[in-house]
Amino acid sequence: MHPANRLKRLPPYLFTVVDEIRERVVKSGVDVVDLSMGSPDQAAPPQAIEELCRAAKEAENQRYSREDGKIEKKLKQTIANWYVERFAVELNPETEILPLIGSKEGIAHLSLTFLNNDDIALVPSPAYPVHFNGVIMAGGILYNVPLKEENDYKPELKKLDKNITRMAKLLFLSYPHNPTATVVDIDFFKEVADWAKGKEIIVGNDLAYSDITFDGYKTPSLLQVKGAKDFSVEFHTLSKTYNMSGWRIGFCVGNANIISALKKTKTYIDFGLFRAIQSAAIKVLSGPQDCVRKTVEVYKKRRDFFVEGLQKIGWKVKKPKATFYIWARIPLKYSALTSMEFTQLLLEEAGVATAPGTGFGEYGEGFIRFALVEDKQRLGIALERIKKLLEIEG
Repeated sequence: MHPANRLKRLPPYLFTVVDEIRERVVKSGVDVVDLSMGSPDQAAPPQAIEELCRAAKEAENQRYSREDGKIEKKLKQTIANWYVERFAVELNPETEILPLIGSKEGIAHLSLTFLNNDDIALVPSPAYPVHFNGVIMAGGILYNVPLKEENDYKPELKKLDKNITRMAKLLFLSYPHNPTATVVDIDFFKEVADWAKGKEIIVGNDLAYSDITFDGYKTPSLLQVKGAKDFSVEFHTLSKTYNMSGWRIGFCVGNANIISALKKTKTYIDFGLFRAIQSAAIKVLSGPQDCVRKTVEVYKKRRDFFVEGLQKIGWKVKKPKATFYIWARIPLKYSALTSMEFTQLLLEEAGVATAPGTGFGEYGEGFIRFALVEDKQRLGIALERIKKLLEIEG
């Protein structure tokens, strides 16, 4: 029984590979500090949990979700209100908003919805894996757009071959960026919009980390640019902002025709979101945002502590203005190793799990990513172990 060729084209999922090594190390008796996966360790807001428990007891919420249902309509209106409050962008709740079973699902289905076998998807590399894996799963042609450190991890779209852009149907963006934590200002999105105008390319902007920001930085929306809604959509999730990663709820907003096509794909694949989870999402999106500020403050303290700790032991990294990731070039001492080999070394010799840069695409080679999803005490243990590893004579 042979799986489809598209599955054979997929690289091993990086977190699966790292998990297998981590399990082996744990079984040997090592207490691993796991900084590999961006799964928030903080609790979901109490009001979300309370609303979920209340709504789950209602009989009508046990049935399939319906697009014309009261809760479903209220969720879309709540998202519209949130977008006005957050980005000063007005959206039509009926035609320009689509709730998702997590933004990862929606991003994968965007490729499935629009890519034919001869269509190119422009995917900056490194990238969140579903940006390129979704293209492969859909049978499209993946074209990696390199994100270089010397260009501050921004794609040089104007330098792309015209024959490539002529065949391109999708462009994925993601700022604040995972895995590099790079941020952009509204001028960057203006340049993207100017480049995309008239090219018949759909721009999908992944804004998973829009609210995990520090030092006064405020994430802009591509939809704030005049005319950008003509060809673009944006993806959001409650996983990071509200620590609701296991709940699987996000949303896509933007161009009505793109939303309509994506909705059609989802209609044939899923029955929507559990209504009690929708009700909980309404509660947190429309209520006080103190929980978000608290979450951000926790990550800021961890960022400062961990980055300063790495710098003290001679590992040069920058403090990111957003996300809860630290993107780090492999230390010179171990620069002959691949990112996967260095990740394995950190796990087996220091008991610290990280994500190898190559798992985020070919241009991630030479780097690793730390996810600050452990408390300061555990981060301190990780720093001590890393220090000992770097001090070992080669």
